[in-house]
Amino acid sequence: MLLRDIAILDENLDFQDHQYVGIIDGAIDYIGSEPPADVMRYGDVYSGCGKLAMPALYNAHAHAPMTLLRGFAENLPLDRWLNEKCWPFEAKMTPEDNYWATLLACAEMSRYGVVSFSDMYYATPERARAVGEAGMKANLCEGLLAFEPKPYSEYPICQLNEQYVRDLHGSYDGRILIDYNIHAEYTSNEQTCRDIVEILHGNNLRLHLHLSETEKEVQECRQRHGGLSPVEYFDSIGAFDVPCTAAHCVWLSSNDIDILDRKGVFVANNPVSNMKLGSGFAPIPEMLERGMNVCVGSDGMASNNNHNLFGDLYVMGLIYKGSTLDPSVVEPKQILRAATRTGALSQGRGNCGVMKEGMRADICVLDITGPQWCPMVQPDYNVVFAGDGSDVVMTICDGEIVYQNGSWTGIDIEQVKFEVQQRTQRIISEL
Repeated sequence: MLLRDIAILDENLDFQDHQYVGIIDGAIDYIGSEPPADVMRYGDVYSGCGKLAMPALYNAHAHAPMTLLRGFAENLPLDRWLNEKCWPFEAKMTPEDNYWATLLACAEMSRYGVVSFSDMYYATPERARAVGEAGMKANLCEGLLAFEPKPYSEYPICQLNEQYVRDLHGSYDGRILIDYNIHAEYTSNEQTCRDIVEILHGNNLRLHLHLSETEKEVQECRQRHGGLSPVEYFDSIGAFDVPCTAAHCVWLSSNDIDILDRKGVFVANNPVSNMKLGSGFAPIPEMLERGMNVCVGSDGMASNNNHNLFGDLYVMGLIYKGSTLDPSVVEPKQILRAATRTGALSQGRGNCGVMKEGMRADICVLDITGPQWCPMVQPDYNVVFAGDGSDVVMTICDGEIVYQNGSWTGIDIEQVKFEVQQRTQRIISEL
């Protein structure tokens, strides 16, 4: 494909008008202000008049099958939300429920410019099948609740993960990657966590966990572990000595931030979910000032309600200005970088997340002819504060169109919506 005469956000997220972007074999082969020498070799030509091509988005923390729970668990703090609503519902979910719910999540994410997501849930083979059919990418980890203090090898998930790594890691032309999971400090035990960390050492796999999401979580962790915060506890058992994405990171001390910075942990900020559950605000301005690895996640649909990640970017751009009383903090380019390049790096996808020759062709195209896009004095501000995911007209993953103008290449959206609606009603009737 050749994108002709299109505006782009380049590798520095700077606006460049009237560009040509050539895609061959899933990668960006050419970017320039003049047509490439051999236009014909690119095949289809897409007219970019009135359009903006930017790096597609990477959702760094999701629970895709929780589309089934959209609107079900409302107005509760995290502990009651989990115990009274989410866990009883999830206990009724079948593998096929997870498949259809993940397909709906893929449709929603790709509609809003997301090509890849890090997903913590169950029924990993079914989730992988859904992502593969949708043409997207995902880092999948099987959720682990390890309340019993016993070796990891005695949990059935140990053998499951070995099978998933063997059979699914790198499947669908490398689009599916398998991560390991520790749900959180309060849902695990030290022995099992240490065993997981030992498995990850030296095998080029990654860890995904929840971290310091609520004040209560931090207080109870200190009581259980001799005054250690969740960050200090996980650091003491080596969890940050392997590639790690830590979701939320809301209630952090100065020492916690020092540890995450020093260990290069990827912090998946979930600004909408954190506010909706009344959890608070992660100290993102300080992290960005330090140059830490900040990325962006939607969380699940029981605590966000939509996968329009542009909405999360908008919220992220606003809340820290208001909460710090400083309008200069958290600039649009920092937010866009968190949602693109840093998100890709959090998944171990080093050749993704930036508009640059040689990188994978993960691109979302936005219609910028609407009134909210005019004038464009500082285009990155238009993208974050004026534009929206509804402006996305095409999403390209590894050089293949997965969504365009209301249609999905790998998803029958009407069937998916019907299946999800029926399955949610069935589960609620069984509770």
